[in-house]
Amino acid sequence: MPGKLPQRIVCLTEEPTEILYRLGEQERIVGISGFTVRPPEARKEKPKVAAFTTAKLDKILELEPDLVVGFSDLQADIAAGLIREGVQVLITNQRSVDEILDNILLLGNMVGAGNKAQALVAELNANIEQAREQAATLSRRPRVYFEEWDDPMISGIRWVSELIGIAGGEDVCADRAQHPDAKRRIIADANEVIERAPEIIIGSWCGKKFQPATVAERPGWDRIPAVRDNRLYEIKSPLILQPGPAALSDGLAQLVAIIQQRDAHSVV
Repeated sequence: MPGKLPQRIVCLTEEPTEILYRLGEQERIVGISGFTVRPPEARKEKPKVAAFTTAKLDKILELEPDLVVGFSDLQADIAAGLIREGVQVLITNQRSVDEILDNILLLGNMVGAGNKAQALVAELNANIEQAREQAATLSRRPRVYFEEWDDPMISGIRWVSELIGIAGGEDVCADRAQHPDAKRRIIADANEVIERAPEIIIGSWCGKKFQPATVAERPGWDRIPAVRDNRLYEIKSPLILQPGPAALSDGLAQLVAIIQQRDAHSVV
């Protein structure tokens, strides 16, 4: 029944905020993460009550939410604190492209916007299919190393690895991407990347600017084709490391552009 739908939602991460705005349900949002950059109007319109692993529980409770939405096991402590206060909490753990799409449908149904959520998923699926069609025109699939963090070095999470494949690349750390936690994606030995010889390096250091020159100066990395050919690129973390619409639209588009550019410069 419409009267039972959540009316006051706090979003602990960016992707539920973006989803609700994309669905036209932003009036339900009463609080957001301080890391939110998409959509830009959210930062101007909504109070910021959370970081990522920390949140102002008193501020959240003052907003009297009837639903708090977050992402990943890293927010378990925040969720537990809110649950103890009697707040309804939804923490999702999407890690793949399909799970991101399913999460959009889940949140859409929870706010009574199931049809709009289905339309958004159809739009994002069309983006994915278009990227696959473009990838099919490539002369070959270049090897790609995606770095999520530099110290320690952490390779890309599962949905990023899948998007690299959709865009026409071959993730050199695809085996690591299957692990849901970042600890098991740590690359302790930098020689491993040298041995995997990526032709493209993409950095998306969450919270700070990617530094291609610093990466290129790592011992022995001058032997990597991507470094030798100066194929080091940045994709801003809000576009690719948030498991929501951004990754499947703007993030995927940037992957396609980078990989297509590499193919255009290839010597056949």
